[in-house]
Amino acid sequence: MSRQRHIVPLLPTERRAIGSLASIYFLRMFGLFLILPVFALYAERLDGYTATLTGLAIGIYGLTQAGLQIPFGLASDRFGRKPVITVGLILFALGSVVAATSAHIYGVIAGRALQGSGAIAAVVMALNADLTREIVRTKAMAIIGMSIGAAFFAAMLGGPILNQWIGVPGLFWLTALLALGGLAVIHLITPDPVESRVHRDAEPVPEQLGQVLRDPQLLRLDAGIFLLHMILTALFIAVPLALRDRVGLPGAEHWKVYLPVMLLSIPAMVPFVILAEAKGRMKGVFLGAVAVIGLAQLALAWSHDGLWWIGGVLFAFFAAFNILEATLPSLISKLAPPDKKGSAMGVYSSGQFLGAFLGGSLGGFLLGQFGMTGVFVLTAVAASVWLLIAAGMRAPVGISTYLLYVGVCDEAEASLLGKRLLEVEGVAEAVVVADDGVAYLKVYRRLLDEESLRAFATAEANAD
Repeated sequence: MSRQRHIVPLLPTERRAIGSLASIYFLRMFGLFLILPVFALYAERLDGYTATLTGLAIGIYGLTQAGLQIPFGLASDRFGRKPVITVGLILFALGSVVAATSAHIYGVIAGRALQGSGAIAAVVMALNADLTREIVRTKAMAIIGMSIGAAFFAAMLGGPILNQWIGVPGLFWLTALLALGGLAVIHLITPDPVESRVHRDAEPVPEQLGQVLRDPQLLRLDAGIFLLHMILTALFIAVPLALRDRVGLPGAEHWKVYLPVMLLSIPAMVPFVILAEAKGRMKGVFLGAVAVIGLAQLALAWSHDGLWWIGGVLFAFFAAFNILEATLPSLISKLAPPDKKGSAMGVYSSGQFLGAFLGGSLGGFLLGQFGMTGVFVLTAVAASVWLLIAAGMRAPVGISTYLLYVGVCDEAEASLLGKRLLEVEGVAEAVVVADDGVAYLKVYRRLLDEESLRAFATAEANAD
């Protein structure tokens, strides 16, 4: 039996909170991505240049970001969200200044590492949870997540264009200004939370990390995002060089390749995402996208001399990349235990940044040892390994997470309530956390008796 979902509009304060936090995410990620399409060309002019150090400079932010994002999140539980975000943005700005003023490759590496140390991703998501109701939280997280994709798109086009006007040092100065803009947003626009608490759907819980890391289905997805961003970062160590040295396209004109590739790849992914989500073909679409990533890398390893060839391969790569970027978080949400979604996303996000670090470091080393072909062989091998790992993935069912605020209770009441919630039509799993007063549910969206479920709530609920 199909049930119609109850759509709840955002409150004005929620719109303000989500918009401001999405803009902070955008400003920061735009700054990090901005040098990706141009730095390999610029680095040759730095003192101490080697291909290996160039790759390290591109990817080092991922190491500090991965290592510090969970500690930053924990610090925000103790010291407050806005103070920790402020510290993170200041570190990001300082790192940008260090990189902008450095004539030696080691100085840029230090600046990039300092940029990454402002690891506020988990804190922004926790503040988002503080400022939104359970019923709209998934929508809010999706909007903030889309800002990352928008930042990447803008950086791929803006990097080459801005580079011809202000150079790479100017890009780093611009990044510092963007961080200051983020500070203005967080203090002048973002509302103050009435209460900050741990949200198990939005932030990591330390005692849950071991359980999440032992889940083979989640580990497959963590390996996937690790390898995807390893491939992406390594790719842009070699592609700008191929466009300049093999095709003869000046760096200032690389946007002419990236613009049509990015514009065409976005609509190309839409039918496949609909097929995966609405038609229940998630695993097939997912494996197909991973296979396309691998074939694109093999194509570049075989030849990277022609403009149309590189452009066509990049189109295929980004169409598949967009599909995977859209489906991977959805899969984490579907496969994670209902009360451990935040912890699962924390590990997933750390894997993403570690992949960027390894892709930059290893890609730079292979560029120095074996040239561009060596980099593309690395990315092809990484995609092949990913395909083998993903093949054993459990096909996800049409299930969603659902949060229900039931009020603080004792453990006995929580256990009883969990059993009663499982009796509601469409509820597959139910975990009630007594101290939080929240029921974390997995539900079959099309079967859910939402009206009966709301009878248990002391506040609105949310399905994603």
